[in-house]
Amino acid sequence: MTPGDEVVVALDVGGTGMKCALVRPDGATVHAERHATDAARGPEAVVGTILDVAEGLAGKARADGLTPVACGIAVPGVVDEARGVAVWSANVGFRDVPLRDLARERLGLPTALGHDVRVGGLAEARLGAGRDAGHVLFVAIGTGIAAAHVVDGSAAVGAHGAAGEIGHILVRPDGPPCGCGRPGCLEAVASASAIGRRYAELSGAPATAAEVADRAAAGEPLAGRVWREAVEALADGLATGQALFDVATIVIGGGLAQAGPRLFDPLRTALRERLTFHREPRLVAAALGDEAGCLGAALLALDTLAKESR
Repeated sequence: MTPGDEVVVALDVGGTGMKCALVRPDGATVHAERHATDAARGPEAVVGTILDVAEGLAGKARADGLTPVACGIAVPGVVDEARGVAVWSANVGFRDVPLRDLARERLGLPTALGHDVRVGGLAEARLGAGRDAGHVLFVAIGTGIAAAHVVDGSAAVGAHGAAGEIGHILVRPDGPPCGCGRPGCLEAVASASAIGRRYAELSGAPATAAEVADRAAAGEPLAGRVWREAVEALADGLATGQALFDVATIVIGGGLAQAGPRLFDPLRTALRERLTFHREPRLVAAALGDEAGCLGAALLALDTLAKESR
């Protein structure tokens, strides 16, 4: 075995699909594939698919003359990385699933289990838009809002595996109800799903966040109001994040980031208005797209491998 032959089996598991890859230690993807999660089958069936896909990837690596050295798996929800347990995930139905040990047993490889947004932040901080920044806050805005605080290439996990839940910062005390049960969370106001929902409530017509952004840019007053409300709330959340973490760079990922300057220009201005003595962070779009989860899972696995070999 030579270092150039080594690859990591990496899986990024979502509620709808799994992004899977063989990744070299330098972050280069040598093979990628996608599979349906089909979470409606139940958590046991999903776990079976994860293990089958991981085993298949390891087999493909060997068939191609490569050596799988570790496995990294990213899942949504609450993840206990130290124990390798998927504690809870609404999207996939996991409850206290010892996924790391199950994968390690099936593959015979050192395995790491991580939170999907945290590993995405890890990848963006080390390989993507936050590279060389040192202190990075990665914020994923899609159906929900979550974040990862990465310092010198390592993402904070928290005492209970729930660090980075910036979507549940209270920004509008009298605001709409959040899925967590409390009204006015950032996620309930500024996520892509919340923007579409708010527009539909006011207009009576369904719309996605992307359509709201398009209509706002075209000068539609109602869309402009909804978009502005979301940007203001997001700026409040990011200002709180900057007060807590004092990062050099905030990387915005997820579906909402695809709005480009229509999001970043007003958001940058609104954030600047909210900062007093805090230094203004660089605000940039994520660079790795939907590859970030797979790449981050691979990085986490490599970190685990390095610790185990010490």
